[in-house]
Amino acid sequence: MKSSKELLDLINYQITQLDNLSPTMKLVKGPANLYEPIIYAMNQGGKRIRPTLLLLTNQAYGGNLDDAMYPAMGIELFHNFTLLHDDIMDRAVLRRGNPTVYHKWNSNIAILSGDAMCALAIKYIFKTKSEFMRVLTDTFIDMSIKVYEGQQYDADFENIDDVPINDYLNMIYLKTAVLIGAAMKIGAIIAGKDETEQNRIYEYGCNVGMAFQLMDDLLDVYADEKTFGKKPGGDILCCKKTYVYLKALEVADPATRKELKTVYCSTDMNPDEKIRKVTAAFDKLDVKAHTYNLVDDYYAKADKLMKDIDITSENKKQLVEYCNKLARRNY
Repeated sequence: MKSSKELLDLINYQITQLDNLSPTMKLVKGPANLYEPIIYAMNQGGKRIRPTLLLLTNQAYGGNLDDAMYPAMGIELFHNFTLLHDDIMDRAVLRRGNPTVYHKWNSNIAILSGDAMCALAIKYIFKTKSEFMRVLTDTFIDMSIKVYEGQQYDADFENIDDVPINDYLNMIYLKTAVLIGAAMKIGAIIAGKDETEQNRIYEYGCNVGMAFQLMDDLLDVYADEKTFGKKPGGDILCCKKTYVYLKALEVADPATRKELKTVYCSTDMNPDEKIRKVTAAFDKLDVKAHTYNLVDDYYAKADKLMKDIDITSENKKQLVEYCNKLARRNY
């Protein structure tokens, strides 16, 4: 079995060859402002979590990595397409330590390049054996719609003063967790596993995805910029409803809640001062502990599911170790 590092190297190599895979997919031909942002976005680095999970899952089930490589690339293209559009909506300046596509070019270019990335993702996803095509199509389309639903809920929350935590958790399930779950399910599909097994690994991946996103919310406040890839406090400056913020409101006394909401929703406060005050409130309310507890709950659900998954103990170990590192990470 290849290690996760070896699989990551394979994925990164395929990304460097993105415009050389076939005459119909050469990205160097055509409008530069459509294709250059795609190459730029795909070569910014990143952990390639979703394609790595697809390949790890496929390998753990005894599948053929050659059959899984194109769909893995498709999943990574789709993920990065959503990031291009997400950065526009969030007005994010940095992504993985580099200027976002919309900030480097403009919003219109980022929208069109993202659309092209989505089309390329579909092309890659469907470069698979015909026997897997129907279930792969259903999985990819269902996942895509759920991601768009999650993105819309995220946008809607900007105009809602009090977002219930359960509504927020549903949003990140749709926007983030189902893509991780679908990546693992696709790995199982291409390994020829039955529907029951596909659904088990999907649910496992979704629980890992929930833990991952919750930790991401926390890291946006507390991580180091050089290792996290974006400036901490971005969610705070955008007044974005995150689990960290919503949990702080839930556990705060009325006076602290009112003060936190006033500072968090301020648009004219000095940015550094705003981040400092909000972070101090989060510290006081011990949101780190609350977040870690919920992360542990999702991992407990994932561990319970893994017990029934039809993978050898040795192969489970590598897959579980990789998944555990996703959310139990520090920067």
